[in-house]
Amino acid sequence: MDLSDIAAGIEVTARQDARGVAAVDDTGGDLASRLAPHADSLACTPEAAEVVLRHHARGVSVGASAREAGVAAMTAAKVLHRCGVQGVCPLAPTARRVVRDWLAGDLSRADALELAGGDEAAFALAGYVESHDPIPELADIARGALADGANASVEKRDALGETMTAAVDLR
Repeated sequence: MDLSDIAAGIEVTARQDARGVAAVDDTGGDLASRLAPHADSLACTPEAAEVVLRHHARGVSVGASAREAGVAAMTAAKVLHRCGVQGVCPLAPTARRVVRDWLAGDLSRADALELAGGDEAAFALAGYVESHDPIPELADIARGALADGANASVEKRDALGETMTAAVDLR
């Protein structure tokens, strides 16, 4: 084979096709289907977790997000924690250290509950948070959903901007 055989099908055109870097984006699928491979790590179904994440991203409280998803507030808080949402634990850092001491077996549950100063539910959630790490894959999936919801919050705030008073108006 010589050079003329190799170039046989080549033709010269007046325009050039734009060539770019091929991109693969798997965010086109629904959130529940992306959460499904991690269903065993979630405290509820992927569909309920999707509802919790989407509502929480829009600034809805954990309790209200849980009601929309049809799960307990504790379950919604667990889902948010496993998906890397910060600030889910209701206890202060010192109280969380007490929970860690209880989990390590250094304190009895009764003593830890008294020292932590929270109620049973807060103590239970803190125990879950301290004994279960967020899952990086879930955090990556949730980050996109939370960003979408944050954009919706900004759009809502901008739409209502004229109805809000500024701090200087309160003098």
